[in-house]
Parts: sequence; structure tokens; C-alpha cells
Amino acid sequence: MTEAPRTPSNSGGVMATPEEQKRNDPQKQPKTMDSLHTERGDTTIEETVVQKLAGMATREVPGVYAMGSAGRRAFSALTERIPGSQTNVSGGVSVEKGERQTAIDVTIVIEYGVSVVEVSQGIRRNVIQSVEHATGLEVLEVNINVTDVHLPDDDQQDQQDQKTDLQ
Repeated sequence: MTEAPRTPSNSGGVMATPEEQKRNDPQKQPKTMDSLHTERGDTTIEETVVQKLAGMATREVPGVYAMGSAGRRAFSALTERIPGSQTNVSGGVSVEKGERQTAIDVTIVIEYGVSVVEVSQGIRRNVIQSVEHATGLEVLEVNINVTDVHLPDDDQQDQQDQKTDLQ
């Protein structure tokens, strides 16, 4: 029986065959290919892109009145009054993103009379489909935090407050 020649390695004198060295060399490992990582280059996606896509997908679901905590909504209402400002579609969305996967948290206010379960299922379905289609990232989970219920009486109170502000 002949044994493959062994060469010194960096682990204190333990010998490794040339095949073992190739297998253990991180620079020689074959790159895992997918839609974002190809032989011709890699595509990186910023978290803000995923946030905006998830925010738009969430707003499309019937029964979602608003997004974000009360503080976030108040800040957004102020900034929307500034001429030339843009609507913040990513408010109420936080993202944890890796190279190939992402997890998304959404904070919403629902309309009175809708099913939280049905709205949540619609958000998950819409966000996963939108983000995976647009980015190629795998969405591991979409967590939904319902912070409030918008009541019909709230609209009447808002209209009265606006009339008072104009006088």
C-alpha cells in the first residue's frame, strides 16, 4: 500500500495530504451559488430596501390602518406636512438581514372590526411574496405586532381637531 505524501500544515506539525489541504483551504472552497451570488459577481441588498418592500406590501393588505408605534406615527405626520418631504414607507418595519435570508418585524394598527388573524396572514403572505420576488432573499419569518385598533370615532375626532387648528 502506498500512502499519499504528507506535507506540514499550520497546526503544529500534523501532516496533511494535498487533497486535505485543498479541502480545508477556505480560499479554494467552491462558492455557493444562488440568484444573488453567481460566478460573475455578488449582489448585496441593504436593509432599507427590504424595509421599504415590506412596508409597501403591508400597507396593501386590507384592514391595516397605519404602521408603527404611536411615536413613529406622530413623527411621520409631522414630516409629511413639510413641503417636498417623502412619505416614509418603512416606518413600523424592522429587518434583520444576512447574505441570503432575512427576518422582518412589522408594527401595525388595524381597523376596528377586522380579524387580527386574517390581517396577519395577509401581511405574512404579501410580505414574503414581495420580498422574496424582488430581492431573492429567503424570508424566514414575519413577526407582526398589533399595537392599536383604529375606531370609527377616531376619524370624527381628527376632523374636529383639524377644524379647530384652521380657525
